[in-house]
Amino acid sequence: MDLFKAARDVRENAHAPYSDFKVGAAIRAADGQIFTGCNVENVAYPEGTCAEAGAIAAMIAAGAREIAEVIVVADSPVPITPCGGCRQKLAEFARPDTPVIMAGLQGELARMTVAELLPGAFSTAHLGHG
Repeated sequence: MDLFKAARDVRENAHAPYSDFKVGAAIRAADGQIFTGCNVENVAYPEGTCAEAGAIAAMIAAGAREIAEVIVVADSPVPITPCGGCRQKLAEFARPDTPVIMAGLQGELARMTVAELLPGAFSTAHLGHG
């Protein structure tokens, strides 16, 4: 399955009644499986979840542990980058050189690596485990 199509399709399932800003994300795991997520807003605004977090949770629930590629899709004329929290979540399961694609509804707008999105990411090395 095409990663862009998976993210664009799942975006339609987003629950965004407050912002009306739907986001879809798709992750290709190292084994080739694709996992998707969409944003889910809550009337208590900080309690919602991001599309990237949903896709990561689906990946982990399925037993996969390594992200090989990520795409985030939103209806925006400018690239939608993952929020700070999602950048850290991506860094947990992706390598620094893992591509993160930001796309509009028509296709790719920008591409960065996890390391470019989150330089100096907190890691197990900070805990003395790395």
